[in-house]
Amino acid sequence: MIAPFLIAYAIVFAYPVYKMFALSFTDAPLVGEGKWVGFDNYVRLFHQKLFYTSVWNTGYFVVLTVIPNTLIGLGLALMVVRLKGWMQSLVLVLFFIPYILPVSVVTQIWKWVLDQQFGIAQFIIEAFTGSRISVFRDPIWAMPMVALVTVWWTNGFNLLLFIAGLRNIPHDYYEAAMLDGATRWQCFKRITWPLIWPVTALVLTLQLILQLKIFDQVYLLTEGGPFNSTYVLLQLVYREAFRSNHGGLGSAVAVILFVIIVVVSVLQYQLLRVRER
Repeated sequence: MIAPFLIAYAIVFAYPVYKMFALSFTDAPLVGEGKWVGFDNYVRLFHQKLFYTSVWNTGYFVVLTVIPNTLIGLGLALMVVRLKGWMQSLVLVLFFIPYILPVSVVTQIWKWVLDQQFGIAQFIIEAFTGSRISVFRDPIWAMPMVALVTVWWTNGFNLLLFIAGLRNIPHDYYEAAMLDGATRWQCFKRITWPLIWPVTALVLTLQLILQLKIFDQVYLLTEGGPFNSTYVLLQLVYREAFRSNHGGLGSAVAVILFVIIVVVSVLQYQLLRVRER
C-alpha cells in the first residue's frame, strides 16, 4: 500500500537530494559528471566574501518577513472573522488574490507603484524623507522593499490558515468568559491565543522555510543589487551552477542552504513545542 508513495518519494526527493550531496564533492559542470575533489568546494565558499554576504542577506530577509508576516496575518484574521456573510467572503477574496498572482506580475505591479518618477507610493516616501527615492537601487531601502512586496504577496495564505483556526474555537468559551466579566483583551490572552497557537506555530514554520528559499522577488526586482545588498543564497546557487557552469560548487551552496533550513526548522519546531506546553 505504501509502495507507490515510497517510489515517488525516492524518485522525486531522495535521489535528487543524494545527487546534490554527491555533486557537491566534485568539480562537475551543470550537466555531466566531474572528478572527486572532496571538500574543496566548501573551502572555496568559506573563503568567498559573496557567500557570507548572501548568508547575511538571507537571514536579514527572514527577520524582515517571517514574524511580521505572521503577526499581520493574525491581526487581519481577528478583524475579518468578525465580518459576516458575503462581506467576509469578499474581504477574504480581496486578500487572497495577490497570493495567486505569478511572481512576475507581482514584481511588475510593485515596480510601477514604487517607480521613482510616477509611482504612487513615492508621495508617501517623499512625505517622510523629503525626496523621491529609487528604492530598488538604494542599498538601505532595497531589501526592506523586497520584504514588503513579499509580505503583501504571501499574506493571504496565512490569513486563510488563521481564519480556519479561529473558526475552530467554540464560541461557548467566549460567552462564558463574557458572563464572568472578561474583557476582549482577556478573551484573546486566555482563550484565543492559547487555542490559536498550533496554527501560529505552523505558519511560523512554513514562513521560515519559504523565506529562506527567497529568489524570485530578488532576481526580478533587484538582481541582487545594489552593491550585493540583496544577494541571497539561492542567487549564489544560480550564479555558480547556471551562469558559471560550476555544478559542483552550486551544489555545495545548495547543500549548505538545505542544512540551514533543516537545522533552523527543527530548532524552531522544538522551541514552539516547548512554548505550546
